Amino acid sequence: MEKTDDQGAVQMTDPKANSNVSRLYTDNKEVILVGTAHVSRDSAELVRSVIEAETPDTVCVELCPSRYGAIRQQDQWRNMDIIKVVKEKKAFLLLSNLLLAAFQRRIAKKLGVKPGEEMIQAVEAADALGAQVHLADRDIRTTLLRTWRSMRLWDKVRVLFQMIFSAAGGIDEISEEDIERMKQEDILQMLLADVEKSFPSLKTILIDERDRYLAQRIRTAPGEKIVAVVGAGHVPGITRHWEEEIDMAELEAIPPKGRLGGLLKWIIPLAIISLLVLGFFYGGREAGTRMITWWIAANGILAGVGAIAALGHPLTILSSVVAAPLTSLNPMIAAGWVSGLVEAFSRKPKVRDFETLYEDILTIRGFWRNKVTRILLVVVFTNLGSMVGSFVAVPLMLKVFGGV
Repeated sequence: MEKTDDQGAVQMTDPKANSNVSRLYTDNKEVILVGTAHVSRDSAELVRSVIEAETPDTVCVELCPSRYGAIRQQDQWRNMDIIKVVKEKKAFLLLSNLLLAAFQRRIAKKLGVKPGEEMIQAVEAADALGAQVHLADRDIRTTLLRTWRSMRLWDKVRVLFQMIFSAAGGIDEISEEDIERMKQEDILQMLLADVEKSFPSLKTILIDERDRYLAQRIRTAPGEKIVAVVGAGHVPGITRHWEEEIDMAELEAIPPKGRLGGLLKWIIPLAIISLLVLGFFYGGREAGTRMITWWIAANGILAGVGAIAALGHPLTILSSVVAAPLTSLNPMIAAGWVSGLVEAFSRKPKVRDFETLYEDILTIRGFWRNKVTRILLVVVFTNLGSMVGSFVAVPLMLKVFGGV
């Protein structure tokens, strides 16, 4: 079956071939598009058989550099500098990556397949033929940051907890209907399915943008004959955007932090400091002292509760209690960064923690037991506790000021 569009590009699907294999043409290139299920052994076998039969110049895979590295270098976690991660403010980003990996590994383990087996087969088959491997997906860090920057504060909190509970729970009760849905959906979309229902713009970033990105990367891949291995859920979007002019710079750009958020980061601490000064000025020493007490208590205690929830070291908990009232007034530093560094130095991860990281993230207990993930949880939960503490403290301080 052959179809020619208005611009003369031919798109063809061989009716005798597997329904998950289609052909796209552009310029002098032939692209064999293989739609796979990320949790299917049959898909992995299909990928290898197609590559071996077609002997392409290039094999495109739905992987970004960081995910490709995880496949090629299974021990890359051993080289991770967790202290550097905290200092560079990438704790949440790393935690998100680990939650995504945990979710995929739990599904794969339940179904008796390796996570990303179809991509592993594609890379190995390409190597065997001497074909070039071309990474077609957008960097996962860019996707996560674009998602994060597009959300409001409450949505971010919901996403965090949704990811934790989706990654480490609920897979044991998986149904046949869930398995069929997984064969057609993107792994990120599955992980955030519940949040996406109330925050539909997530689909634009997680799926629609990546459909366009994949289409452009595949279309411009080197070679005259290309096999492209992508999740089945991306196939309709890639086909739809095949002939479009796509601005890759726009899709790869990290949106700047909202201007309002940037201003509030400075305005809120200044407003709180001004409130404390006014409390001393109009209410005297007693009122000012009470306002400071509420600020320290609410921030310190709730930040400490966050560190306790992450099972932080006693010194970590103490540092969060001491740091939170001060860091909440400093736009350039957060309590979680301080407590995370204290946790990293107090319980420095050992080689074993990195070696067992991929197994430990399969359970809630493992997330809290492994020293690497515990540091990330300390950062996130301490920051969350400090943030809640600020919201609690301000009304209490205003009440004292109102009684002056």
